[in-house]
Amino acid sequence: MRGFSGDMADRLAIRERIEAYNDAVFRRDADDWAECWAEDAVWEVAGQKAEGRANIRALWLQLMAGFETVGMYVNHGAVAVEGDVAQSRCYMLEMMKQVDGTERFVSGRYDDQLRRDPDGQWRFTGRAYTVLQMR
Repeated sequence: MRGFSGDMADRLAIRERIEAYNDAVFRRDADDWAECWAEDAVWEVAGQKAEGRANIRALWLQLMAGFETVGMYVNHGAVAVEGDVAQSRCYMLEMMKQVDGTERFVSGRYDDQLRRDPDGQWRFTGRAYTVLQMR
């Protein structure tokens, strides 16, 4: 996937979905965060894989328990829409403070698959996170 293609309104809705995901992380809102996922989605992160919205939410709660604060900043790399499915690539800078006070800075890439669900909302059907750099 290269660049940006497909309907502009859909591409904007997908960008907003990615930003809603990050906003929910900042606010530590598990319900809003889980709403970003399709019921049958798959999430691959930190060497783990969760399938289904409920399992994805449970893994997120487990991972977030280790952090006092997490901030995620996005740079959109590409969005390609074809009908009711899409792919996107975005880059993240994460600033995290662990519960023990340790601060970490991580840059990474999300490779995403999305689908427009029957309610008209774009949701992730797959997200795979790759760490690019960590301090």
